[in-house]
Amino acid sequence: MTPPRPDLAPDGSLERDDMETLQREIADAAVFEDDFAFDPTALSNPLATASSPAEPPIVAGVDQSFLTNADGDQDRALSAVVAMQGGEVIERVHAVTPLEIPYIPGLLAFREGGPILEALEALSVEPDLLLFDGSGRIHFRQAGIATHVGVVRDVPSIGVAKSLLCGTPREETENLPAGTRVPIEANSRVDCPDGTLIGYAVQTRQYDSPDRYINPLYVSPGHRVGPETAADVALALASSYKLPEPVRLADSYADEAKREVDETA
Repeated sequence: MTPPRPDLAPDGSLERDDMETLQREIADAAVFEDDFAFDPTALSNPLATASSPAEPPIVAGVDQSFLTNADGDQDRALSAVVAMQGGEVIERVHAVTPLEIPYIPGLLAFREGGPILEALEALSVEPDLLLFDGSGRIHFRQAGIATHVGVVRDVPSIGVAKSLLCGTPREETENLPAGTRVPIEANSRVDCPDGTLIGYAVQTRQYDSPDRYINPLYVSPGHRVGPETAADVALALASSYKLPEPVRLADSYADEAKREVDETA
């Protein structure tokens, strides 16, 4: 087990070159293979753990919303965290912090990582696994937001993205049957050898119709989780929706908390 690395926390005041250098340090510190104490099969069958002496793992979904100022510009991030155990929500927290930089592809953690770390500090429970609406190893420098935050806190983490930032699918990803996974390998845009397995396109749900289809999710290791386990977890935690349930509920809670903040402003 690696120690937490608060010294590698994202800093929005850095110059771009320094941000990218920090991401390479994050990638060097990250563990892209299974290194956790919980039983991942418990995630797909929480009832089976009811009679087990071991408690089901706590899985926290993380998502963001944004608040605007009087001029209509986004000036604050609202980070929402929903912790679940055995299929039930056990805690919800959020944090609102100023936005330091605009959105820059590949540098998302420097815009959203600080607010997320603050929200995670507000949790009274310790997650066994973090799921992010964003990338992990599927990233130009192998250090998406799931990897960055996972390394800083040394918590197993997975990135679940709706679009492919970089890398190349080994097969076609259009109109896949539910349950399918397609390997994503590194290409020249990724800072590792070409062909390295960096994640999967995971089809959690699909329409039963030839006229429309659901795109896959792009699931990748963040920290202390291997690519196969990351894909397994995404499939296990997706219920009747495309997104894994902790991330879906974090997305919903982010919108709810944003409305509450707007109403009290």
